Amino acid sequence: MAEHFASVEDYLDSLATEVRTALEEVRATIHDAVPDGEDAISYNMPTLLLGDRRIVHYAGWKKHISLYPAPGADDDLGREMAPYVAGKGTLKFPLGQPLPHGLIARIVQRLIDEQL
Repeated sequence: MAEHFASVEDYLDSLATEVRTALEEVRATIHDAVPDGEDAISYNMPTLLLGDRRIVHYAGWKKHISLYPAPGADDDLGREMAPYVAGKGTLKFPLGQPLPHGLIARIVQRLIDEQL
């Protein structure tokens, strides 16, 4: 039976150290990009809310960090995201490689633009 999380902290506590550290970096980048965003759990994963809208979900896995959904992209953003596209609506950032914080911030901003 899958574990159900009551909070983002509960989710983070369930992760291996390397995964947790990377996901905490992603969480900080997201909050830096959207300072008035709020943490929540949705679809049993950490989610950033802006008002009543779910902007982005993020999750930690054994070998990568994922963001959902992937935004629509212009040519420049599409080229930057291309190495991380792992399927429709999913971006995967491999563990053990530097996280592209600037790209993650632009992705979150694009998601906000698409939803508001």
